[in-house]
Amino acid sequence: MKVKEALLQFDVFLNKKGLSFEAVVIGAAALVVMDVISRETIDVDCLEPKIPEEILKAAAEFRNIHPEHKLTEKWINNGPHSLLRDLSKDWRTRIQIIFSGKALTLSTLGRADLLKTKLFAYCDRDDDLMDCLAMKPTSAELDRCYEWVAARDANPMWPEHVRKYFDLLKKRLGHDVG
Repeated sequence: MKVKEALLQFDVFLNKKGLSFEAVVIGAAALVVMDVISRETIDVDCLEPKIPEEILKAAAEFRNIHPEHKLTEKWINNGPHSLLRDLSKDWRTRIQIIFSGKALTLSTLGRADLLKTKLFAYCDRDDDLMDCLAMKPTSAELDRCYEWVAARDANPMWPEHVRKYFDLLKKRLGHDVG
């Protein structure tokens, strides 16, 4: 899906239906909207709020009307909602609006929080390396994110796995690995 085009048209669609929706989004869709990356993605991950049923129905209708976007059934979803329990209590004070249309307003996490979620995805799924590289984290940012990412899994091998992935990322970014 070409996120920007789909969201622009979805905004018009929602407006014509007299609906509106505000959400905090993360993942590749947020990075595309912010022009950090330009790749296509399969979905828009909404951290919060829980997507209202009327918006989910509108998203399904939009998907059927616009096959050119190649939208998946759950192209807009609350998949990452469980991350809410892991973010610091004050994360909402750092959100930033990244898309403001007539009926659709999308925000994303502040840089440090967004970077943490993307680094966790990179270590967990092994397919977010390019997105992390595009975010160009400094060595200091990576050091600050390590403890948070290392604490996201109870597997005793997880912290070492995270260290290995962070070291690989640092190397690819030209940072000292230490």
